[in-house]
Amino acid sequence: MSITNFYEKLDELVKSGKPPRVIESGEGAYLTIDGKKKLNFCSSHYLGLAVSDRLKKAIKTAVDKYGIGTGYRTLAGTHTLHIQLEEALARFKNAEAAIIFTGGYMANCAAISTILSKEDIVISDELNHASIIDAIRLSQVKNKFVYKHKDVTDLEAKLTEADRLRKTPKENGEEPIILIVTDGVFSMDGDLAPLPQIVKLARKYQALTMVDDAHGEGVLGKGGRGIVDHFNLHGQIDIEVGTLSKAFSVMGGFITGKKELINFYKQKARQFLFSNALTIADTAAVLEGVKILQKSDRLVKKLWDNTRYIKDEFEKLGFDTGQSQTPITPVMLPDEDLAREFSAKLFDLGVFATPIVFPMVQKGKARIRVIPSASHSKKDLDFGIKMFEKVGKELKVI
Repeated sequence: MSITNFYEKLDELVKSGKPPRVIESGEGAYLTIDGKKKLNFCSSHYLGLAVSDRLKKAIKTAVDKYGIGTGYRTLAGTHTLHIQLEEALARFKNAEAAIIFTGGYMANCAAISTILSKEDIVISDELNHASIIDAIRLSQVKNKFVYKHKDVTDLEAKLTEADRLRKTPKENGEEPIILIVTDGVFSMDGDLAPLPQIVKLARKYQALTMVDDAHGEGVLGKGGRGIVDHFNLHGQIDIEVGTLSKAFSVMGGFITGKKELINFYKQKARQFLFSNALTIADTAAVLEGVKILQKSDRLVKKLWDNTRYIKDEFEKLGFDTGQSQTPITPVMLPDEDLAREFSAKLFDLGVFATPIVFPMVQKGKARIRVIPSASHSKKDLDFGIKMFEKVGKELKVI
């Protein structure tokens, strides 16, 4: 292929896609797009902290005192705020220690690729996030198993096969590691991983466990401490990955676990060693967010009040909202063109709710993914529900 043809092919592929909407405001209950106010019904700023005055003030104070930039953590980039944040996250998660990264994607890649070699074994839920899939690829593990979504019977079948493979030592004479990996909250359907059963099987087969709790942080458990807290499994999950871009509304990701594991990541994880640390502003903002949740569960309760209300109202109208157990509320519209049209009509009526279509979900599983937040008032929710009703009837969905 010539260089000219290469760029022409890229241009064709780009034209087949659709550019994202450009936000011109903060992302609270409402946002501005093309100069017009729209109800924000699809971002994952669960607690409304994206426009929090407390976080803004914390950022300004820290930047005035310390500046903005950091650097490589292993060279001249480890700041006292980073240490404070890692200690705060460990306390918040009831874990021994924590390590922070510049993103949840990076945290997942580090969590898996740092501890597994080609001769180890990984077992993954079929609907795990793309960052987990890429992390497994990065580890170059040869023995990869994928179990049916949340199917613990199938998981045990895969563990039985993995246990058989483990009987063959690695080249260095060590026994291969078996790692079970799952999302905590599955981001497209809002359902929960069966963690108690996974932990039980992990004990039986002496496997390590890892959960990516990106959509559980600030949402599930006491005061938003996540899915491990929700199921009261503290100390029973080996690797807990979280993101700071959802409920905390900033940037970054983190891993919590035993001190030995976290210290190993700090010595060996390439995503930690060869990437800049979080900026002063991001770190200060997350620190303030953790303080807010440690002091009060008011925002978490408001989020769940709004979640229950919108699910009940959608159900009354006859919308199919799937099997969600979290604020993620999929309004199922299996036809992809219908989902796009539904979203476009909502947008014209002042509601920003994006369509989720292939390849983000399987063909025939299209939906509008609605996510209420603690920043929404009942009046906001009623407006959004009314517009969903209007479009649903117009398009004969309800």
